[in-house]
Amino acid sequence: MSSALIRLGVLISGSGSNLQAIIDRCEVGELPAKVVVVISNKGDAYGLKRAERHNIPGIFLPRKEFPDERSYNNAILSNLKEHGVDLVVMAGYMRLLGKEVLNAYPNRVLNLHPALLPSFPGAHGIKDALDYGVKVTGVTVHFANEVFDEGPIILQEAVPILEDDTEEMLAERIHAVEHVLYPRAIKLYCGGRLQIEGRRTRIKEG
Repeated sequence: MSSALIRLGVLISGSGSNLQAIIDRCEVGELPAKVVVVISNKGDAYGLKRAERHNIPGIFLPRKEFPDERSYNNAILSNLKEHGVDLVVMAGYMRLLGKEVLNAYPNRVLNLHPALLPSFPGAHGIKDALDYGVKVTGVTVHFANEVFDEGPIILQEAVPILEDDTEEMLAERIHAVEHVLYPRAIKLYCGGRLQIEGRRTRIKEG
């Protein structure tokens, strides 16, 4: 593959369906990028098996083996650097990424959230939106910072909530949007089309 490809390091905690969507688009040439390492804080994360199937190094870093958050984040950073990562992609990574990584990758860490931020931040965005009774929720891709779900927004797409929706039904439709929106945001980054101005992310003409 071309050395010009953006090298992606993907952080996960679970099934890795967004990881799979990213890998698939890289492999067919839709993204000028390559996933070079997958790091999980959960040993049983299915995303590690996905990585293995595509011959991508998968690394399990258990938090309990590190004395504090600083050392844990430095271990993540060490693995990212070892694999020459250009862009860090959090895909269902259920921990707050520390300043050790964020400072090393300024404006080069992306996150995905299953709601229209700033509404319904946190770990239960789908359930919280459904419980609140809103008629529309959605998906947000944003740059990550040291506060959960707060960084400058890159892309958003609305998902209507239907009258008979269960959490599982809504989640399925949200995930379908995620699998399109996240690769689209990564492609914008790879094309040098994202410019941060304060809280705004401007998308430059391609």
